[in-house]
Amino acid sequence: MIQVRNLSFSYTKQPFITGMSFSVSSGEIFGFLGPSGAGKSTLQKVLIGMLTAYQGSVVVNGVECKKRTRRFYEDIGVDFEFSTMYEKLTARENLRFFSSLYEKEPRPIEELLEMVGLEHDADKRVSDYSKGMKARLNFIKALLHDPVLLCLDEPTSGLDPANSRVMKNMILKEKARGKTILLTTHNMQDAAELCDRVAFIAGGKICALDSPHNLIMSKGAATVTYTWVEDGEHSANCPLKHISSDERLKRLIAENRLQSIHSSEPTLNDIFMDITGRTLL
Repeated sequence: MIQVRNLSFSYTKQPFITGMSFSVSSGEIFGFLGPSGAGKSTLQKVLIGMLTAYQGSVVVNGVECKKRTRRFYEDIGVDFEFSTMYEKLTARENLRFFSSLYEKEPRPIEELLEMVGLEHDADKRVSDYSKGMKARLNFIKALLHDPVLLCLDEPTSGLDPANSRVMKNMILKEKARGKTILLTTHNMQDAAELCDRVAFIAGGKICALDSPHNLIMSKGAATVTYTWVEDGEHSANCPLKHISSDERLKRLIAENRLQSIHSSEPTLNDIFMDITGRTLL
């Protein structure tokens, strides 16, 4: 679906995105993970044809982005971080207007509204919507023309846990329908939960690229921490892969003297910081 080779781009004479190469397969959720200012949103704008003064090659759905035509957007849906709706129009009016911009037959508006729980608020002005409602509306706007590629920029930013869960469920449903999805985020939990692969971006470069699981495991397996009482409370750590050879732990289990035991593993934020020296948060 996407082939990027030696991409470089800058807003000024100073380098910003430099020598970036990667590919994204059809049906994959691919995440760009990095802190604010790392180049994630700029990269997305290149991929959707908004920024064309780049060097290198960026081919999306068989089209070189700097040579895209209007037809290019028939197959791409974009959900920006901030709402792009007309606030004085109702949700239904907005969706009817945006669907009219495409040649393709739109997905049924009533079906989309019902999918995100907005069917009873469809005739309410968007200015009266909460942030969570606007986020859900903005998301289905990107689905109107049934694109093959979805570009989502911080789709759960600022949402409460309930609305965040709704949004992530919708993203997974679209993947199940065969969509290719680009997820731009600094939320490590979203990336670990949703993405097939993630690219760590810092300083305009890709520092690492793999599945969340492989990135975590590449920096060491999980660690087991356990506590017990013996002239006061004590604790110890043991790598999970060596747990069978920890004689003290085996003795404490046999004597039923453990106070607590739990395992932990590095997070994507831990791995990102280890690789780049910076934090995602």
